[in-house]
Amino acid sequence: MTGPHPADPPPCLKGTGGPPSARPRHGSSSSGSPCSPGPLAGLRVLDLATLFAGPLAATMLGDFGAEVIKVEHPRRPDPSRGHGPAKDGVGLWWKLLGRNKKTITLDLSRPGGREVLLRLAAEADVVIENFRPGTLEKWDLGWAELSAVNPRLVLTRVTGFGQFGPYARRPGFGTLAEAMSGFAAITGEPDGPPTLPPFGLADSIAALVTSYAVMAALRGRDTTGRGQVVDMAIIEPMLTVLGPQPLWYDQLGYVQQRTGNRSANNAPRNTYRTADGSWVAVSTSAQSIAERVLRLVGRPDVIDEPWFATGAGRAGHADELDAAVGGWIACHDRAEVLAAFEKAEAAIAPVYDIRDVMADEQYQALGSLTDVPDDELGTVRMQNVLFRLSETPGAIRWAGRPHGADTDEVLTGLGMTGREIAGLRAAGAL
Repeated sequence: MTGPHPADPPPCLKGTGGPPSARPRHGSSSSGSPCSPGPLAGLRVLDLATLFAGPLAATMLGDFGAEVIKVEHPRRPDPSRGHGPAKDGVGLWWKLLGRNKKTITLDLSRPGGREVLLRLAAEADVVIENFRPGTLEKWDLGWAELSAVNPRLVLTRVTGFGQFGPYARRPGFGTLAEAMSGFAAITGEPDGPPTLPPFGLADSIAALVTSYAVMAALRGRDTTGRGQVVDMAIIEPMLTVLGPQPLWYDQLGYVQQRTGNRSANNAPRNTYRTADGSWVAVSTSAQSIAERVLRLVGRPDVIDEPWFATGAGRAGHADELDAAVGGWIACHDRAEVLAAFEKAEAAIAPVYDIRDVMADEQYQALGSLTDVPDDELGTVRMQNVLFRLSETPGAIRWAGRPHGADTDEVLTGLGMTGREIAGLRAAGAL
């Protein structure tokens, strides 16, 4: 078995939390002391999902102490193992998505695989799946069967369109949610096409919401003593984060249009190029910030204009404000621009690529990126746990492990003998 054994993991990398004096330094480990168990210690999660919302939700639960068992098909691993760049044949995305997970293989469509899944579910708290509606039922692994072996189970179903309705059985991916939620329609330049993000935005937002939904369902179980089904449609979190657009349309018939980097609610708000060819982003959501910016760039005269008193009024004069701000920024190098804005207490940020992110002192202070030991690749650097808790911090115990690395260990933990495991493997169920 390659990789650190989950039953005896390497020193973990704690999510930074607590007072600054108590925080591990960036990239440091807690070598020589036991890992914090995390606030979700004692929860067992079965991750049956692929690409990407369901698995990422399970990762977030695992980061804070849940025991996550990743179940993959014996002959068709999670596609995320092959997504994006690889090093020495090892997929790098999986190292992030699969962290803190034990990995086993099961063919749920075969009787032996079905029986093992039911035995695992009987001892689990949460099952996360993203098959098309009806697939688990086809294998006799639906809510009726799962709740029969474990009435306290939370079955979390993550699909593009939910478990019912005219689109329920359609293939569903984050890209479709980005299109159908209204996100793409308002993203991009006014004279350009609707624009999709170059990363899994809808899936990531759905993962955050799914982990929240799981915790809400578990809290409900504390009250009722019973598990329940979580029905997560990826199109819905995207619709929620777009803000009051349904309300605007309902009450005013207003349909938001593409405005590029500009906002209909405030100005100046854009990206601007500096004299040395870098880019910065400026936001003036607060009136006081807008006034500071215009004073800084030498246009205090516009502050007394009646239209300057509201964000919408300033947005109506975005051309004039962009010319003033952009013209001033274009005459100075990025370092000069950032220093001047900071001195003026105006809101600005450099436009980073990943090289800048990795070197930034604020991310380093927070420990947002950390080094994780890995038997396949040595050490890998990835995002740390998502937030800091002062008393029960999360931790990265190991990076994503090889396909099926923990199958024997997990099944032995169910009381299965070596002969039984070998028989299942010979039958193609493992």
